[in-house]
Amino acid sequence: MTKEIFLVLNLALAFYNVGTIWAHEIDIFRSWKLLDPKTFHSVQLVHWKKVPYWVFIPVAFSFAGAIVLFWYHPDNISILEIWIAFGFQFVSHILTAIFWGQWQAKLSNDTLGGASPWLAKILKTHWIRTALINAYGLMLLYMTIQTL
Repeated sequence: MTKEIFLVLNLALAFYNVGTIWAHEIDIFRSWKLLDPKTFHSVQLVHWKKVPYWVFIPVAFSFAGAIVLFWYHPDNISILEIWIAFGFQFVSHILTAIFWGQWQAKLSNDTLGGASPWLAKILKTHWIRTALINAYGLMLLYMTIQTL
């Protein structure tokens, strides 16, 4: 039963991350468009002070959990399912490093604030990361349903 509990804990963390990605997708990034350049950077600074605690740490634990699942998972879960789930998270992290992370760094230095082309790029493409994080959560839900 311990492996099942570990899977359910990963599921809970995955759905926590689903919630935070949707907060960014439908509220945070879109609200930034409404801010004037001076206010924009003040709001963004406050946001970045909080992000390590409510986003980065849970994402790191979730990624670690996805890796541990390769060795520690319920017997009826196939390794292919674990690879698929891991793949969703891995692709999300790679694309974040290549695109969204870079664009957010450039956005932090852009004097245009909410009118920045970097924010426009984030808003146009962030749905991909949202879909990947949701797919990971749904894959874990599928594995949990199979197990319980």
